[in-house]
Amino acid sequence: MALSSLNNLYMTLVTEHSKSPHHFGQLEGIEAIQLNNPTCGDVISLTLAMTNNKIENIAFSGHGCAISTASASMMTDAVMGKTKEEALTLADIFSEMVQGKEDSKQEALGDAAFMAGVSKFPQRIKCATLAWNALKKAIERSEK
Repeated sequence: MALSSLNNLYMTLVTEHSKSPHHFGQLEGIEAIQLNNPTCGDVISLTLAMTNNKIENIAFSGHGCAISTASASMMTDAVMGKTKEEALTLADIFSEMVQGKEDSKQEALGDAAFMAGVSKFPQRIKCATLAWNALKKAIERSEK
């Protein structure tokens, strides 16, 4: 696929996910994990419901830039129905990807794989990883 086509697809996906984020809201009766990016002011609140070691439901709320919101939306799609271990593996793949490390497993991220271009803008990496870091903390808390 030509570079301009990839850039257009990236922009389209980021715009779609930021304007109409998937799994936006908060799950009832579940304490949220809240993280913020003090550099730019992005804030995310993540709720996670686990059943039999699988992510049964997930939701996020908060406010942030288009990259932060789109990444959170893409993350919720990518991890829904996954085990804790699978979700943590995806979080690691995503983190390495936005730092510029290539991995053939990136396709497992679904739409989130298109966030690879963030690696060219180091100041935006924290925006892209905020939701994924909240996911790690939510899983960690669920294990206690």
